[in-house]
Order: sequence, then structure tokens, then C-alpha cells
Amino acid sequence: MDDLFYASLKDVDRDVFDAVSSEEVRQEGINLIASESLTSKAVREACASVMTNKYAEGYPRKRYYGGCENVDVVEELAIERAKKIFGAEHVNVQPHSGTQANLAVYLAVLQPGDKILSMELSHGGHLSHGYKINESGKIYRGEFYTVNKESGMLDYNEVLARAKEVKPKIIVCGYSAYPRTVPFKEFGEIAEEVGAYLMADIAHIAGLIGANVHPSPVAYADFITTTTHKTLMGPRGAMIMCKEEYAKDIDRAVFPGTQGGPFMNVIAAKAVCFKENLTQKRRNMNAQIVKNAKSLANKLTTIGFNLVSGGTDNHLMLADLTNKNLTGKDAEAALQAAGITLNKNTVPYDKQSPFVTSGVRIGTPCVTVRGMNEGDMDKIATWISDVIENPSDENMRSKIKSEVAELCAKYPVYK
Repeated sequence: MDDLFYASLKDVDRDVFDAVSSEEVRQEGINLIASESLTSKAVREACASVMTNKYAEGYPRKRYYGGCENVDVVEELAIERAKKIFGAEHVNVQPHSGTQANLAVYLAVLQPGDKILSMELSHGGHLSHGYKINESGKIYRGEFYTVNKESGMLDYNEVLARAKEVKPKIIVCGYSAYPRTVPFKEFGEIAEEVGAYLMADIAHIAGLIGANVHPSPVAYADFITTTTHKTLMGPRGAMIMCKEEYAKDIDRAVFPGTQGGPFMNVIAAKAVCFKENLTQKRRNMNAQIVKNAKSLANKLTTIGFNLVSGGTDNHLMLADLTNKNLTGKDAEAALQAAGITLNKNTVPYDKQSPFVTSGVRIGTPCVTVRGMNEGDMDKIATWISDVIENPSDENMRSKIKSEVAELCAKYPVYK
């Protein structure tokens, strides 16, 4: 072995080491990005383990490579633990991302040109749900439903009418920016009535479902996809759950259909994260994520913010800033300068472009994992309001940044 094999990152590549170190510092600020969370030390150790060296095309006990006895163990653990969390009949833990998981489901049951009915992207849907610039919208025909213009919520009758009009092969429910409970039972009824498959993309709310603070789609959906980060607080990756009758088709669609060798280090980390999600402590944390989101939403509403649908049932909310005369893009930049990270986001029926937007998306997973509570949400809401009401006031931003640092010091991420 040469000297590089045993050298540390700091010694081998100081540029990357410095960037990683700076990222650790940045993550000590307030992170309100709804699609992000924080992984445990154990999950990070599994990600950085020697499992990354192993090629393991195929599935446990049916590999195309030798020497897979240990990676078989971690994949089987991940599968069984995921089944236990969600009550699923079949689980595939190999997808590298949520988009790849969704594409694998389409490959398993659709033909090119078949129709996908999903939520309009600007209303809270996802690119991989049939949107035209994504592969899912190029191979298949994306059709869309919307939220009700007055309530900002899904309307069962409106979705049913759209499904009858479109006659899709598959209906997708589960979203990236919808602050309310997803009515999986009703979607199951709609899919049955029009003879469509139902796929639930629970990437954002999987941890909440596992903690029984959001209804589960398992009894109603033919296929369930999810990422393993976000509210599951695991590594960046994904999985597919389905009824047993579709197991072989799904497994073939993942490998060899859309992927080659799985990332066994990430699958090991998925197994760890699933074990964590089986604990009462993690269930309590996911319940607190929802409590914090409701508290933050209530405070923002009280101090004059217009939240899409009027609030939240889950871990996120959308603030329409039209009444604040500020775009989402400018709000994101102003808050970043004050030590608060979130993202600009379109709101339903937005008149701004997706690169500017009329709103921001706000989520509570990261702050909750650190131990912050409802009282802290009141402080955060006040800071958000002060910055957005005075986006050009550098002195105010500087003052708030100091107060943010003081709060964050009470809840350190990396000790």
C-alpha cells in the first residue's frame, strides 16, 4: 500500500477537508429546509464504512459477485426493519434516490406513452411525477390535478373528476410541498374507480408515518416510494414498498432495469436508520417535528403571514409572501444573511417564475432533531418576520444573526 491509502482527508486533500469543515460550521445555524434532516453518528459511520468497497449486483443470496455474505446481512436487516416500521409486504432498499425509485415503479407497470396523474409541480408535486422536463414526463404522459384555489387543499371530488377525464394508468399521491394530511384512503378509492394503479410517494412524511403521526398508505397503495433521508433521518437514498404480487416486477425494475450495483455502505446506513426509527425515542422526535411545525405555523399566522391552506398538519408550511411585497428569492437571501436557511418555493397559482417564486417553504426536522421546542419556534417566527418586514436592514440582520447563534449554541449539532 502506498502512503495515500492510510492518510487522512486533511492530509490528502485540504481543499475538500476545508469545505467539509466549513459545512459543519454552516449546519450549526438554523436550518428550516423541509427536505433536509440530520443523520446520527451511527448512520454516518455506516456510510463511511468498508461496505463502500463491495460490489453486490443482484439481491441477497442471489448475487452476481462472490464475497457478499456480509453485505447480504445488512441488506436483509434493512428489508426486515423497513417491513416492521411500515407493515409492508415487500421492500426493495436498493434505489439510489427517490426519483430512481419512482422511475423503477413506472418501468415495472407502465408502457411508454401511458398516463401518469399527479399533482401539478407548482402546487407541491415533484419533477419525477411526470413533469415534462424529467425523464418520467418524456417517456410517459404526465397529467395533473391541483389544489383547490380557495382552500389551498386537495379536493376529493376535483381529483376524482380529473381522474375520470384523464383515465390514467397510475395515480401518484404524496408530495414535496403540501402542508396537509394526504388522504390515502380517498386516493385508493379514486384509483379503484378508474382502474388505475396507486403510487404513494411518501419521501417527505415517511418518518411521520412510521411514528403514527400521519396516516399510512400501505392498505391503499399498490406501490410506495420514499427517500431515506428527510424525516426518516437516514442516509441519502430511497426504497420501494409494494404488495407481494408486484415484488418480482419491482425487483427486476430496480436491478437490472434502472440500476447496476447497489451502494452497500448506504444500505448499511439505511439498516441503522430503520433500527433508530423503530425506537420510541425516534417516534417521539417525529411527533415533536409536527408539534414544532404547528407551533411555528400558528405564530407566523398570528403575526401576519399568509400560509397556504392556513397552516400545516405535517413537518412543513408554505408562506405566500405576496402580502409582504417580497419574492421568495429575496426572502431566502435576506434570511440566509441572518443565519436562517430555507428555500424559495412556488405557491399554488403562483404568478412568479420558479426561479423567483412568491413564497418560501419552511420545515422543522433539522431544528427538532437538535432539541428545539415550541418556545424556540416562537423566537424563530419572530426573526423570520423581522427580516422579511425589513429585508434591507443590515443592522437588524446582524443583530438577529447574533441571536440565532446564541440559540443554536444551546443545541449544538456536532459536539
